[in-house]
Amino acid sequence: MRRKVTKAIFPVAGLGTRFLPATKSVPKEIMTLVDRPLVQYAIDEARAAGIKEFIFVTSRGKSALEDYFDNAPQLEQELRRKGKNDLLEILKSTNMDSGEIAYMRQAKPLGLGHAVWCARRFIAKEPFAVILPDDVIAADKPCLQQMVEAFEETGHNMVAAMDVPDTKTSSYGILDVKEDMGRVVSTKGMVEKPGPGSAPSNLAVIGRYILTPTVLKKLDKKQSGAGGEIQLTDAIDGARADGEEVYGFRFEGQRFDCGSKAGFLQATVAFALARDDLRDELWTYISDMLNASKAAQ
Repeated sequence: MRRKVTKAIFPVAGLGTRFLPATKSVPKEIMTLVDRPLVQYAIDEARAAGIKEFIFVTSRGKSALEDYFDNAPQLEQELRRKGKNDLLEILKSTNMDSGEIAYMRQAKPLGLGHAVWCARRFIAKEPFAVILPDDVIAADKPCLQQMVEAFEETGHNMVAAMDVPDTKTSSYGILDVKEDMGRVVSTKGMVEKPGPGSAPSNLAVIGRYILTPTVLKKLDKKQSGAGGEIQLTDAIDGARADGEEVYGFRFEGQRFDCGSKAGFLQATVAFALARDDLRDELWTYISDMLNASKAAQ
């Protein structure tokens, strides 16, 4: 019987320099899409997939992230006094029970693989998920839930994947495809950020993974890869070379790269337009702007 995936690692140690000056004092992960922090979208997705234990790999200056998941008795009391029960329920949904969440410091920024390795003592001998909050995925069925269901069938390492144009392959880990079965793809290798014209396919790895403990053993070697960093894709490919299968999973949904300003803005607009309480007013504003721009031309 295969073990269920109940633990997830959230690497959130990055400095968020692309969002300075905002990230000088505010962790990027609690910047909001409409009225929910990036990390809340990741937590909600993990919960929908059956995750019970949440492991955050953090760094100095992330205390606001930790406070976000804590109880806020004074604020709860004030909302209760004013009868704002709807807001009180929203607030309670952000709380994490004692023992449900753990934090591990990454002392030096040595790459995604190193960040995952930092959480190794929380994992033991069981499969685990990795979620990058920068990658926000809008989907009817949450992306990680789709992957967990597929993992129950394959039982092997799995990475979320999407097709990207040739001009973008150098920005991603790219799968070398062995057999394309539609939603699930078996692989014969992975290449981290291949140079122009050298990508083995257009199928790029994005920030959702379900991995076996073998990957952690590969990360124990702390071998540097592309950019001089310890790359998670290298460890996954190392597990494949040792005989473990690695699958790509084409998820259903739209991915937003909220690690970039353009992607963050696109996600903000998309999530706002998806809400009944915001759609009409925002769409009117966008239409008026477009009409004014056309008139000016």
